[in-house]
Amino acid sequence: MDPLPGDRDDAAFDAFVAARLPHLLKLGRALSGDEQRGADLVQDALERVLPRWRKLDDPEGFVRRAMVNRSISVWRKVRRERPLPETGDSPTGASHRDRPHDHELFAAVRRLPPRQRAVIALRYYEDLTEAQTADVLGCSVGTVKSQAHRALAVLRDQLPTFADLEETS
Repeated sequence: MDPLPGDRDDAAFDAFVAARLPHLLKLGRALSGDEQRGADLVQDALERVLPRWRKLDDPEGFVRRAMVNRSISVWRKVRRERPLPETGDSPTGASHRDRPHDHELFAAVRRLPPRQRAVIALRYYEDLTEAQTADVLGCSVGTVKSQAHRALAVLRDQLPTFADLEETS
C-alpha cells in the first residue's frame, strides 16, 4: 500500500515534537510559572499546529506565538492568582535538574505581571530579539523594551544577590 500524502508531514510533525518538546516545556514553565500549566500550554499549541502543519513556514514560531497567546488568555480570565507556598519539591522532579538558584529566579519571575513575564521568557529564555518578541506578543518594540526594563528592575530588587551568584557560577 502506498503511503498517504499526509504521512510524510505526520512524520515531520512527530520529529519536530520529539526534538523540540523539552525546550517547549521549559518555555511553557517560564511563561506560566508552573510545570503543569506550562505543559498544558505546549499541548494546546501543538494541537493548534497539527491541522496547519503543511502550511506553516515557521512551525516553532507558530508554537511560541500560540503558547504566548494562550497564556495571555488565561491571565485575562484569572486576574488574581494566589500561588501556593513553595515546597521545594516538584512532582516531576525537575527542580533538582535546575541550577541551584533557578528556583529562586523562577519564583521571582512567577510574581511578575503577565506581560512582563512573557517578555522575560521570550527575550532571555528564548533569546529572541526585541523585534521578534514584539512580533510574537503583537506589540511595539518600545513596549518590549519598557516591559523588559521594568521586569529586570523588579527582579534585581527581589534578587539582589542573584547577579553575584551568576558571576561566580
